[in-house]
Amino acid sequence: MSFAPACRRLVAAGLLLSAPAALAAGDTRQMTLTAVAFLFAGLLAGYLLASRRSQHRSRSGQAQATTTSERLTPAAHAAPAVKSSTPAGEATTPEDPPHQPYLEVVDSVHQVLFRTDGEGRLVFLNDYWNALSGFTVEQSRLRALCDFLHPDDRTRARDALRDLLSGETDAWSGELRLRTRGGEIRWIGVDCRRVTDKAGGDAWVAGTLDDISSRKIAELSLRNLNQELEARVRARTAELEAANSELEAFSYSVSHDLRAPLRAIDGFARILAEETGDRLEASERDHLERIRSAAERMAILIDAMIDLATVTRQPLRRDTVDLSQLAETVIRELHAEEPERVVAVEITRDLVVNADPALMHVLLDNLLRNAWKFTSRTPDARISFGARREGGRTVFCVEDNGAGFDMHYANKLFKPFQRLHAQHDFPGTGIGLATIQRIIGRHDGRIWVDAEPGAGARFSFVLGH
Repeated sequence: MSFAPACRRLVAAGLLLSAPAALAAGDTRQMTLTAVAFLFAGLLAGYLLASRRSQHRSRSGQAQATTTSERLTPAAHAAPAVKSSTPAGEATTPEDPPHQPYLEVVDSVHQVLFRTDGEGRLVFLNDYWNALSGFTVEQSRLRALCDFLHPDDRTRARDALRDLLSGETDAWSGELRLRTRGGEIRWIGVDCRRVTDKAGGDAWVAGTLDDISSRKIAELSLRNLNQELEARVRARTAELEAANSELEAFSYSVSHDLRAPLRAIDGFARILAEETGDRLEASERDHLERIRSAAERMAILIDAMIDLATVTRQPLRRDTVDLSQLAETVIRELHAEEPERVVAVEITRDLVVNADPALMHVLLDNLLRNAWKFTSRTPDARISFGARREGGRTVFCVEDNGAGFDMHYANKLFKPFQRLHAQHDFPGTGIGLATIQRIIGRHDGRIWVDAEPGAGARFSFVLGH
């Protein structure tokens, strides 16, 4: 109710109530006083009504402002109470707004918090943006984020933000290169999403920017190192392939070109010995025998070299192999070659491995033949093949009680053509143990030996798998 109508209504009511009595008494003065009293009462009532209406409007405005503020900053309800730094009894100044503590928390985060408008321009940045990019918040506001990126990354970032604002996607994460104010390139991790108001009308993008330069530098360094290693591996592989090709050509030459002259030498020496007969003196016949023996020995060395090259070149085919059965087969062959010999042989049963069957046969054949050869001058010769557990691995052993050798020279044992005994005592090529070491090396294992002159030797080996 407004002020003027209220006054008019009170005055009219007073006149209606006092006029009949005054007219009846003929007292016009009384009617006038009554009208003045009701007029004063109307003025007083109108003032009170107007004052109450003003207070009501003030309270309504405050409630509406509070609702609007809560709508703009919904996080204020969930935020903990912040103690004011204003002393008691002092009024809060405009320089200390209520949301100032929250802004200080946002600015203390070591991560860029940003928000764009509907056109993709930056409208909010915390203070860490200055530390990351070198640009101040005032210099960057109302500029597109793409303006601060490396030219090669701008198109990708622009397309991603456009899809977010148009509603094609709800979130996007990526890695971009940021160009700082000083010209430095830094890697940043972007994590943002599309945000809309409650009505679903206006949309903008909000998210974070992380400095991931250290991680990216480490990744790029590791990638470069891997590429360098791959290049080295390719170069090394090419060198090995070339070496294998040369070795194959050499093996072909050895097996074909060198055998023919040896056969000729041996053949003509044999013909000369047959044709001359008794006309040759004993020393001359001995010379011819030496020639033939040397040719035969050279042929054996050629075969051994070819076998050694074959062990290196042939592909590895793993399968389940019973080493005990292979050892028994080799011992039977040795007994068949020298049936007059008596050797006590002990073989542990069911020694099974996963390895190349052909190479395992070559391995045991060389080890057992060595043991058979070096026990040839030992009475009560003994040879054993067994296994034991050491450190969770199976260690296989071939042991004999033969000639043995001095461990001072053990470093020469597995090198080609290196021998620790005279040829006339124990003939051989010096290739067998070198072949064994290469076979075990191809199976990711190792071999070692313990020996003593006159007390035999024990060869121990492990296989990788």
